[in-house]
Amino acid sequence: MFLTAFPHSAASRRLRRFLPALLLVMAACVAQAAETSPLAFPGAQGWAAHTPGGRGGKILRVTTLAAEGPGSFKEAITAKGPRTVVFEVGGVIDLGMKELRISEPYLTIAGQTAPAPGITLIKGGLTIAAHDVVVRHLRIRPGDGGLPKRSGDIDAISTVRGARDVIVDHCTLTWATDENLSASSTRFHGESEADWMANASRRITFSNNIISEGLANSIHAKGEHSKGSLIHDHVNDILIVGNLYAHNYERSPLFKGGARGHVINNLIYNPGQRAIHYNLIAEEWLGHPYSRGAMVVRGNVLRAGRSTEPLAFVMLGGSGDLDLYMQDNLMVDRIGKPTIESTGRYSTAPARINVVKAAPALPFGVALLPAAQVQDAVIATAGATPWNRDAHDRRLVADVIEGRGEIIDSQEQVGGYPKLAETRKPFVEAEWNLDTMEPKSGQYPRGEPLR
Repeated sequence: MFLTAFPHSAASRRLRRFLPALLLVMAACVAQAAETSPLAFPGAQGWAAHTPGGRGGKILRVTTLAAEGPGSFKEAITAKGPRTVVFEVGGVIDLGMKELRISEPYLTIAGQTAPAPGITLIKGGLTIAAHDVVVRHLRIRPGDGGLPKRSGDIDAISTVRGARDVIVDHCTLTWATDENLSASSTRFHGESEADWMANASRRITFSNNIISEGLANSIHAKGEHSKGSLIHDHVNDILIVGNLYAHNYERSPLFKGGARGHVINNLIYNPGQRAIHYNLIAEEWLGHPYSRGAMVVRGNVLRAGRSTEPLAFVMLGGSGDLDLYMQDNLMVDRIGKPTIESTGRYSTAPARINVVKAAPALPFGVALLPAAQVQDAVIATAGATPWNRDAHDRRLVADVIEGRGEIIDSQEQVGGYPKLAETRKPFVEAEWNLDTMEPKSGQYPRGEPLR
């Protein structure tokens, strides 16, 4: 206001001269405040690690497996104001081939509170269109719903433009007919690259998830669409850490034009024609200067499987340049030979991979594991309820360990949608740390073994 009221005053000129430095100081103060605020939960990582989620808000109890109505999951996530969603019921919620949209910020979904066998959403998914959202310990299995080929598509979880400070941790995301887990956004929102980056989805962590069995020749309008994770153009400050990617034809993950983030300590098993790749599609950027993407790829493992075609670990497609730092990634064929190339390309455009030589700083909270330790660590901890996995998660993990399994076209090829008996248990606030939604006992209840 001072600058516009007196645009030519001496004070105004001095303030304009020092404004860039002042803004940098203010940004540093904001960042420092975030670093000293409480973690979303113990072990939270990345730029979103300090999001409050729904901390301090209402406790909303899910008491029915109905898709909507009083006591439903939908009612809880669409409520307004800070809120933490807990479960007094376990079993399967059938969404009827619809996606649920999270539009209200400051939300924690605490799937760990559900009685065994936990919560599984089928025939639908979640779209996150809000900031400060924490999603933990859910299984989401969209599947084809028995629909005709090329009749539609559903992500298991996806963010959209403007989503920020989002964590998806310890979830199982399988059988999507678009991506299993994505950070989508609007490609160009604003007048400059700085605007595009600021308005895109950002400060996102995908940690300790099972991202598997995207359906290939299913109901997506484009045909083959077995995809792991799409990180859309200009999405930035994204951390993908400790996940199991298995049996996805492509996108484990894919960064599109100008996307920037870290891919650390993931286990990628049996990809199809591509594992990690970057692609700025020129047709989508007509009239805009190309942004440069940035990927930090450290301590990951790729193991080929029966669906794996000739590929390189990180592949460049399209027309834009990529800054790439790689360190300690382990890539082996089906008999354990390190014959897979580190980088390759599926573009003849003059796009370049710019090799970054100095290691970038690790995102907040990341303790980098050597690649040789990654398989056992991911197998032990990934997925919705690693302390008591359901039958499909047990099958997936066993197949990864044994080198079995393949890319599929329908959930019916692997036993179909789960059929689990409804279970009930009251949520007792005194048993939980309501700030982090961790049990005060220090351990999640194992429950009865699933049959």
